[in-house]
Order: sequence, then structure tokens, then C-alpha cells
Amino acid sequence: MEELLTPVSQSYRKSPQHDELFKISKPAKPAPDTNVEFRGSSPEETLEALKSQPSYETLLSILRYLQKGLRGNHAFDIRKPTPQNAQIIHVLVTEIVPNYWTVLRDASVGQTKGDVQLLISCLKSLAGVNAVLARLRALLKEAKTDPKSLKDSHVSFNLSFSLELLSSLLHADDDIRYFWSGIGSIESAAQARLMRQELISLFTNGKIVSLSAEAEDTCRQAGQLKEDVWISNIKLYSDWLARNVVQWVKSGANEDDLKLCADVSMRAMRLGNSENYVNTLIVGLLLQDTQGQELFSSFLDHFPSLEQRKFLNSTLKLLSDKYLSALDDSDTTEESPIICAATGALRLVIGNDEARKGHLVTWLTSGSGAGIGEGYWIRRAAVAVFSEDKESMATVLEKSLAQFGDKLYIKHAPLLQQDAHAQVLLLSAGYIHRLASIKLNILLRSSSYLNTVSNRIGATQNRARFLGMVVGETLSGLVHGKETKLDFKMDEMDTEEAKWYKSLVHVSDKAGPLDPLIKSGALPEPAKIPKQARLSRATAQRPGKQPAQTGFIIEEIEDDEEDEDPDLVPYAKPDSDAEDSDEDPTLINRDKPKAPVYIRDLISYFRDTENYDRQKLALTTAPTLIRRKANYGTEVSSHVEELATLLVGLQDKYDLDKFDDLRLQGMIAVVVAQPKKMGQWFAKTFFDGDYSLSQRASILMVLGLGGREIAGYETSDYASAAQFPSKTLPAKVEKHYIAPSSSNRLESATNLKPLPPNALDNLAQTLSQTFLAPLAAEAADAATGPDALKLSSFTSRLTSQSNNSTKSKAKPRVRAIPNTTASLIATSFFFPLTSRFQAAMHSASASTRGILFQPYLLTLYLKTLALLLHAAGPSTLALPQMTAEFWDLLLGVRGQCVGDLSITQAVLFGLVALLDVNEGDMRGLCERHGREVVESVEWVSAVFGNTRGGDEGGEENDVKMLAAGVLIRLREAVDKYQAVLMGDLIGFT
Repeated sequence: MEELLTPVSQSYRKSPQHDELFKISKPAKPAPDTNVEFRGSSPEETLEALKSQPSYETLLSILRYLQKGLRGNHAFDIRKPTPQNAQIIHVLVTEIVPNYWTVLRDASVGQTKGDVQLLISCLKSLAGVNAVLARLRALLKEAKTDPKSLKDSHVSFNLSFSLELLSSLLHADDDIRYFWSGIGSIESAAQARLMRQELISLFTNGKIVSLSAEAEDTCRQAGQLKEDVWISNIKLYSDWLARNVVQWVKSGANEDDLKLCADVSMRAMRLGNSENYVNTLIVGLLLQDTQGQELFSSFLDHFPSLEQRKFLNSTLKLLSDKYLSALDDSDTTEESPIICAATGALRLVIGNDEARKGHLVTWLTSGSGAGIGEGYWIRRAAVAVFSEDKESMATVLEKSLAQFGDKLYIKHAPLLQQDAHAQVLLLSAGYIHRLASIKLNILLRSSSYLNTVSNRIGATQNRARFLGMVVGETLSGLVHGKETKLDFKMDEMDTEEAKWYKSLVHVSDKAGPLDPLIKSGALPEPAKIPKQARLSRATAQRPGKQPAQTGFIIEEIEDDEEDEDPDLVPYAKPDSDAEDSDEDPTLINRDKPKAPVYIRDLISYFRDTENYDRQKLALTTAPTLIRRKANYGTEVSSHVEELATLLVGLQDKYDLDKFDDLRLQGMIAVVVAQPKKMGQWFAKTFFDGDYSLSQRASILMVLGLGGREIAGYETSDYASAAQFPSKTLPAKVEKHYIAPSSSNRLESATNLKPLPPNALDNLAQTLSQTFLAPLAAEAADAATGPDALKLSSFTSRLTSQSNNSTKSKAKPRVRAIPNTTASLIATSFFFPLTSRFQAAMHSASASTRGILFQPYLLTLYLKTLALLLHAAGPSTLALPQMTAEFWDLLLGVRGQCVGDLSITQAVLFGLVALLDVNEGDMRGLCERHGREVVESVEWVSAVFGNTRGGDEGGEENDVKMLAAGVLIRLREAVDKYQAVLMGDLIGFT
């Protein structure tokens, strides 16, 4: 192409000055480095260098300079609370961490003290932690403004960096002491006092845990968090605080430091998990050498009196739950090393402080104390603390005896509370008899002893009379001779239980070494960042080896002959596997787990939360397997508590079908298999366990439905499915002994219908309708004229209809024997629930009361008690005591009914069940509970008058109908037994 273009002429001229603008541009030179070399001369230079976007090498130089100040190589210490230090820390958190955290972390992989540790050491101060929290708060506020684009935003990355930084700042066991060492040398007393309050508030106000939990949840939604953050877990955080306090006290703290540790502990115990906190303190200080025990005593002296009482109560509960719960109640009079060790630990906690002695005496003798619902061993250890203190032991005996004979206490105290106080009374009487028998002689001649025995004998409850006779005979046997001692000559006094109570006066324990407690309990491991629970990838399974082709052709031949034996059941065709339809045969998993046949295999399946197939198999197999193994061997009894714990805490990780129903059926199977033990265990777990509202609600449903099944009112489909085939006769023989039914085959677990989520509500509605039906019929009879003019009254029609329905519908397995399980339901289900509720009402923990008074949970709790009372039936011997406790509880929660119809309906249903069970003894009910009858009439009348009702139905109409039915029954009793109630009606309008 260049050959085709020939130049014609050429001319040259000078270019003007403005043509310089059209010159060809030259390559741009690199910008000069604006970073000045950091010399480390002053804090001002450090702040300017950080603001000027330093390079990585410059940043390391700055961090090394700051670290030299921490070591004391120069005068600048970044931990001190100054405005200049706050500016430097702010820049480090808001500018350096977002830009350099990943680089610093990657450069420190495999190193104990890498580059990232330089940054962490510079921020390890109160100002540093506050700056990180302020950064988290700002990032969370920014994340809430645009949650949709959070996944691609820089906010999620910065949140994850800040969380990781905060968890690294609060990781060691001496962090709090290190923080205080940076500010403890302040000369100004006012500033030191402010910093002290700042330190206590920062670590004990819950902001660290709450902000970390919120940030962790935000990062998980954005998919930026791969590991769990331990500081968002209140248990791990509380344990970290306790270990810091233990380390600080052990390091030789002075009086001011001990006071600061005590203040931190007092506030930390209010965060929750106070028992774990106290456990760490006791194991780290008390269960150590003599020096550690002295430090613990000095540390506890700095607690106020009220906080010392809370600490003592937590210690008693800890000893009962962790160290003494595994003991057996058989050898009551023999010495036990662990009991002596628990007594020694309590004596070290009490010391020589009179206030703490008074707290222990109060715990043993108060109306809501003595460890209600706990094992007998903790009361034995607590009483043994005063085995060498005659005055304190005499005080315990006198207060216990006076309370034990009080008429109001006998009538209204929960049954488990009276059992506990009876044990304390007998234990203290035995010690007083050995220390100063003259005091016991004087006490038995006083009016207090005589009134106690007479009031107990005159009580209406059988259990109260039994305890009174046991105490009377036992105390009289210590003082009087064989001829003059008190003897009621009752068969109840020769039972094993009566002998057990009488043997308590011979118990003699002393404080011993703490070695048994040290062996059974160890200091918890330091809180570490837990590894992420990753789902295991399904490895590609190789296809199984194909069978060799033999050359034969298998042809299916249909045989139409009808001469076959009808008992021969043909094999069913195998079900099609959904995974067989996968296009890639390498992804098909042929190595599926088999259904567990042993309880320990079932437990291992439940623990394997990363395996979908095992979790599903465990859930579907548990109800049948537990029921099948209940009466065969000791598999279930040996692992029943572990099974119950796994089932209560099980989470629906894989969104399984019928998860809630299968889990509930598994827990019901556990209760039915071991009712005496697991009824009390579930009641204790409901009040003391760290569970959500839904999990606590499931526990109540288990107790209600399990109690009714034990009483024979309900029959679970899993009960028939769990029978052994060897227990079933062949079909040819069975037809000669058993009447033909619609289905003789056992239902498989896959065909069972699930329980509805409102199973307890349906039962309550059914019982309410049964209670109201006769009342409605009587009202209809009264409204239609005299019975003489009617061919048939509504009442007679209702009776005939019920008789016809009973004859036409053959009920499966109606109980032909009395309800022999009534005492079991009362002692293992009903009384633990009512007694622990009364104890929780008087608990110092506001969170416990707040949980119990949640409207849904309180409603379910009252309905559960009503169903258990109805299941026990009118023939139970403990009915008067059950009626008294339940009626007091119902009247006690009337204040919660204001503005909440669900709780009002539950209270009314409780009264329905109470009146229905006591229908045959209304006169006795009015004699024993006249005051309650009158109060209930007035309250139900107010409910009936203030509740709107109508034909449109609804919750208000149901409440009004229940109120009308209860009111009619109560007024009938009042009108019929006015003479009995006259004493209670005086002065009541």
C-alpha cells in the first residue's frame, strides 16, 4: 500500500507555541511514595502514620513501636485512658482491621506470635474492647438498613473480622487482670473509681454476648461465617469470666483486687448459668490445697450478705446435682466418703461467719427451703455442717419442729416440702440427742412437741398424718423407754418407708477431706472456639459387583390355582428406592445404616447429628424400641436419663417429616418405661433445665399424655407395635381364644397416626364437654316445664344416649381393675410439678418466674396438672393432698388471668377437673376447703359477669360456659352444705 502513495511536495514550518498541547503524550511516571519512613519518635507521629494509609512494613513498624511501650521501653502506653490513645485505637479498629486483618492473619499461620498478635496486643485494653463493640454496633446498624444486599456488601466482611478480633482479645484466663493492670496505676482516686466501674460494667452487663450473637447471626445469613464464635455463647462466656477471677485470686491479689473480683462475680452470676460459674470457682479455689481454700474464704468475705446467701444456695444446688445425685438411698445410716466431703466443702464455705451460718439455718428451715425436689443426701450434708455446733443444731431442731406442727403449713405446704422438712427434723434430732440429750428431753415435754403431734394426727391428708406419727414415735423412742415411748400401733409404722424415716436419727456424719469431690469433679476446659459443624460430603460409592450372568432366563409364571394353604403369606414386592432414579449411578448410596436393635446403638444414632439417615432411623425406631426393651433386661433402665436428655434437646436439623410427633412419642415411651424415675426427672428438667419454651412445652405434654397412658385412659398405637412376635399366638390357634376383630395384624410404625400438636387441648375440651353435658341437660329440663308433663326429660335422654353409645361402641380394653397407678401418678408426676412450682415462685431468680408465667407455658402447665389429677381418679389415697395443693395453686395464679383468656380458661378447666374428681365427696370438700370454695365462687362469678358471650362462639364463649358450669356446681355445694360452710362465710360478702 505504501508504494501506491507518492509524495508530491514537502514543506517545513515552525510550529506555534500553542501546538505544544497536541504533542504525543509520554508514559506517566509512578507517583512518588507519600509514606514517610516511620521513626517511632512520638504518639503524634504514630497517629499521623496510621491515618496516611501506611504500607504493610510501616504498619508492622508502628505496631512494634506500640508494643515496646507496653513492655515499658518508652513512656507511651496505649492501654492508659487518654484522648490520644483513644484516637489511635479508633483508627486501628476502623481503618487498619478492615484492610489488613486478612493479610495479618495469613502471615501468622503456623506461628505462635505472628504479625496478627502485634495488633491484638495493642488493642488488649478496655478502650480496645469498647472500640470493637462500638464498631460492631455501627456495622449492625448499617446492615439493618439494606438487609437484601448484605451478602455482597463489605459490612458482612467487616463484621466477621470484628468478631474474630473480639474473640481473640478475650481468650486467655488472665485477660481481666491484664486489663486492670494497664489502668490500676492511676493516681487520681476519682478516675480510678470510674475505671473500676467501667471494667465491671463492660464484662458483666451482657453487651459483649448480645452484640456478638447478633453479629454472628447476621454473618451467617450473609454466608461469611465459617466457625462458631464462642463469645456469643453465654455458657462459655460465663465460664471464661469465672476462670479469669480464679486466676486473678490465685495470683496473689491484694484486698482491693479481691473486692474487685467479688464485684465482678456478683454481677456475672446475674448473667445466667450461675451454677456453672459457682462450679468453676469452687473447683478452681475451694477444691485445691490449703492455700486455695484460704484464698476462697478471703474472696467470699468481700461478698455482701445477700450475695453470700445466693452463693450458698448455688453451692448447695451444685453439690446436689453434680456430686450427690448418683448416690443410692439404701444405706442411710452408714457413713459415705462423698457425704463427708460435701459436708467439709459446705463447712469451708460457711467458715466462722455467723451470717452464713444463719443463711444455712434459714435454708434448712424456711418454708420454701431444704432443697425441695432434691435428693435426701444434700440435706444430710447440710445438717452435718452443725454436727459440732450445739447451738446452731438446736436452732434448726426448734424451728423445724415449730414449723412442722403449724396448721397452715400442714394444710398448704407442698407434699415434697413436708417430706424434706421431716427429714431435716429427724436428722437434727439425732445430732441433738448425741450432743445434748437434755435439750431433747426438755423439747419433748414442751407444748410445741405436743401440738405438733396432735395437729398432725388431726390433719385430713393421709400423708400429713403419716409424717406426724413417724416423727412422734421416733422422737419419743430417743427419750423414753420401751414401755413409755409413743406407739400408735398402726400398720403404716411397720412399712419400709416408716423404718427408713426412723433410721435418720442414727445418721452421724462429720466433715472429711475433699478428695472424693476432687475426683468426681474437674475444672472445666478453657473455652475454645468450637469447630464448625460441617456436613460430611456424601462420598461417591462404587456400584456393587454385578452378579455373573449364568445364561438362564427367569420368567414369572402366574399360577391361578386356589388350592394353596391360606396361612402362607407371599413375600411383598420390594419398594422402589427413590435414589434408584438418579441418572448418575455413582451418587447412589447403597451403604445405608440399619435400624438399631439395641439401646446403646439408638443413643449413638442420636448423637451422630451429621448423618441424616441415622437421625431419621433413630427417630422412627425410638418409640417402638424403647417400649419393646422396657421390661427386658436393664438396657432401658441403665440409659434412660441419657435417652431422655438426647430427646429433649434434639433439634430438627434436616427438616424431617413428623419430627415433633416422633420426638414426643420417644419421650412418652421413656416415661412409660420408667415412670417412677423419669416422671420426677422430667419435672425437674422442666424447672431447672436450660431449654426453650417449646422444649419445656413438650416436657409438659409428655408428662400429661404419659400419665394418662399409665393410668389406662390412653392407649398408644406404639404399644401394640412394640410387642414381641413370640408373644402372639399363630392365627390358627388365636381364632379359638380371641374374638375376631377388624384387624389382627400389628400396625407398623410407618402407618401410625401422629399426635396432633394440640393433644392436651383436645383432651381438655373433651373433659370440659363431659362435665358440662349433664348441666346443660338439667338446664334444658328446667326451662321446658315440670317433668310430669314430659314424655322424656333431657336428662333421661342424655343418660339413655350415653348408655346406648356405651353398648354400641365396644371400647378397647376398658380397665377391669382399680387404678393401682394412682399413687405413682401422684408421687412421681403431680407432686413434683406442684412442689417445684411453689419453690420457683419463691426463687430469687427473676428469669425463672418470667419463664413460668409465659401465658402459653402457664396455660399448658395448668392443663397438665388438671389431666394428671383426673388420671389419678377419685380412688387415690393422696386425693385430699392433691386437691389442696392444686386448689391453692389455682387461686394463686388468679392475678395472671387479667387480660388473658387462655390462662382464665386453663384455671377454670383446673376447677372443672378438681370438682369432677371430688364429685362423690362434696361434703368433705366443703369441710376441708371451705375458704377455697367461697373464694372460688366469688372469683368465678366475677369472671362470668365480666366475660362476653354469644352464639357466635369463640374463646370468650368457651370461657363463659366453663365459668357457668363451675359456678353451678359450686353454688349447689354451698346451698347444700351451708351449715358446714357457715364458719367460712362469716364476714365474707
